[in-house]
Amino acid sequence: MYQILFKHYWLKSIRSPGYYKNLLVNIFMGLTTLYFVVILVMMGFMLPKLLEEIAPQQDPAVIFNGMMIYAVIALLMIRYLIQPLSTLNLENYQVLPVKRDTLVNYLLLKPLFNPLNYVTLCFAIPFAITGIYPAYGTGGALRFIFIVIFLIWFNTLLAPLLKRKFSNIFVGTIVLLTIAGVLAALEYFKIFSLFQLSQHLFGFLVETSFIWIPVVLLSASAFFLNKRYFAQTYYPENVDRKVKKKEADSGRFTFMERFGKIGEIISLEMRLVLRHRRTKKTLYTAIFFLLYGLIFYPSETYNNSPAWLLFIAIFVTGTGMLIFGQWIINWDGAHFDFLMTRNIDTHTYIRANYYLMLALCIASFIATTPYFFFGREIIIYHLVALIYNTGVNIYVYLFGATFNTKRLELSQGSSMNIQGVSYKNFVVMIPLLVIPLMLVILFDLFSAAHIALIIIALLGLAGILFREPLLKMIGQQFLRRKYALCTGFRKKE
Repeated sequence: MYQILFKHYWLKSIRSPGYYKNLLVNIFMGLTTLYFVVILVMMGFMLPKLLEEIAPQQDPAVIFNGMMIYAVIALLMIRYLIQPLSTLNLENYQVLPVKRDTLVNYLLLKPLFNPLNYVTLCFAIPFAITGIYPAYGTGGALRFIFIVIFLIWFNTLLAPLLKRKFSNIFVGTIVLLTIAGVLAALEYFKIFSLFQLSQHLFGFLVETSFIWIPVVLLSASAFFLNKRYFAQTYYPENVDRKVKKKEADSGRFTFMERFGKIGEIISLEMRLVLRHRRTKKTLYTAIFFLLYGLIFYPSETYNNSPAWLLFIAIFVTGTGMLIFGQWIINWDGAHFDFLMTRNIDTHTYIRANYYLMLALCIASFIATTPYFFFGREIIIYHLVALIYNTGVNIYVYLFGATFNTKRLELSQGSSMNIQGVSYKNFVVMIPLLVIPLMLVILFDLFSAAHIALIIIALLGLAGILFREPLLKMIGQQFLRRKYALCTGFRKKE
């Protein structure tokens, strides 16, 4: 029966109309994955030497053992945010002589066969050869690899359980970040050292034969916790209850309707974002990306690079717009024909999308104002980025969206999902990021990066001043492409 279920999953994938249409995107994603695999392999081989330079008095294997628990927690958080939930049309199988327990086991085991889960091994295996083998021998290196595999299984099984238990991903993310922050504070103030605990625990597991077996039990416990959850909740009536709850929530944002048809369209778009899985998860991801600056702003290396500062500023101040902008028209694909038959003129529809993206851009800028504590330069870069995002990037996204004729299935998850994505989504990034960065890099060669910032700000101001002609031009482009969009959105991939 498991063989049949996996066969159904494979046939569903290859028979999808979008399977071959997305070939170019799949090739690009494959090459990207290969690039990161090569980097991870190189890091695995080079890490022992780096650790020796950082802490010459300690063995690299011992230092790495101290980081293992932190790595497990970090990867669990990443999986919680991006790992898609395994799904199955329960009603179709319940009328057949298939045991419910078999369907549940299939749902739990399916993610374990995803090759992307094992990308971590591209780092772990080289490190086991260069870092673990010299300290613990062949047996220790093999035990280390097995421990990593079972920890991958543990995270892969536990992350969906947490996502199902805490259906509000934003609240769950805050809880996980709070736990991580408390652990980091305890480590920093030397109240409790999770690093030392991890050193002793994983050193003991890798060094001692058969003692690593409890890690297998850890993965098994995650599996049975999932089984217990499904035993209580995996019924069709629970799905109906969720649908009714979504319908009950559809009355929100009615206050926007007082602003006329533009307000009505924005209200509908906001309901669409909060009603569907894909857009909702994307919203949580956008909130998470607001913290992107914490990786770079504290570092002196990046603070001395105007190109990096501008890139980060454009990204964090326009996170909402940059993430949602690529779908600004084709997320209406499921009901696009309905919209085109309403009494809504093109200019109104384009302006509504413009104001929605403008609101997202301003909200992102306000949310990132705490970065101003990193210095006066950050304030300048953020202001320039805000002007450029609102004066240039919004129009680029609106214009580029008229060429994307792929319907977006909002009921699907957003994690690791490239449905509705085409090469056009990547082409539009050239004017968004590459052009301003190239300007800054060019002028920085002559120690005149401030002139590039002035030019970028002037471009943005020009876009703000000439808003009406630009929106009118985009409206005319939309009219030329309207029927191509209608035809494309009718095709389900």
